Amino acid sequence: MTKRTAELRDELLLHLPFTVFSVAGGMIVLGFMSYGMATTERAVFERASGSLFHVFHPLHMLFSTTATTAMFWRHERRWLKAVVVGVIGSLGICGISDVFLPYVSGSLLGVHMRFHWCVIEHPQLILPYVIVGLALGFVLSPTTRKGTLTSHSAHVAVSSMASLLYLVSYGLYDWIHVGGMVMIYMVLAVMLPCCTSDIVFPLLLITEPRDKAETGDMARHDRQHDYP
Repeated sequence: MTKRTAELRDELLLHLPFTVFSVAGGMIVLGFMSYGMATTERAVFERASGSLFHVFHPLHMLFSTTATTAMFWRHERRWLKAVVVGVIGSLGICGISDVFLPYVSGSLLGVHMRFHWCVIEHPQLILPYVIVGLALGFVLSPTTRKGTLTSHSAHVAVSSMASLLYLVSYGLYDWIHVGGMVMIYMVLAVMLPCCTSDIVFPLLLITEPRDKAETGDMARHDRQHDYP
């Protein structure tokens, strides 16, 4: 196993418990929603959950852009490249978490899913959050993990809710009887893209070497402040 593969494995293992708890929390919220609207028509429930999806999905883009940009900016001070990395990391990779993987998950569970890619159909809803996320990514301190920790933690929590809401809004109305598989699919849908966009993607694109002393100081600090 190469050093990079081992590091990626360790990062995923560190994030797994937090991701499971975030998805579980989202399922609790979704369970209360399903119970509270049990007597309503399916179309009403889907509209309500769809409206909430269009709250959590843009917020997911905000936190994703912030975390990705901040992670890159910590290591390399090229603002144009940081903007490109932040935008692609959020709109490209994390869009997969909220839309594509829930769509595939619902299809694997045997329901007819409707495909809805928000940034294409509602760019005026998504892009302002991305712009604000870029600004926050530059503002967060590049010398500590505190900023990236906060944005990444919020990112995973909001992503869990957005992925679940897409699943029930666009096909899987009766989700409770397959709740176990929903948990597994959503943990994968949240953890893999979010870790990729926040950690793997920006670090792979870093080309500017850092001062050795500064790198050593950051490494010592990072060992004391692991991601959740």
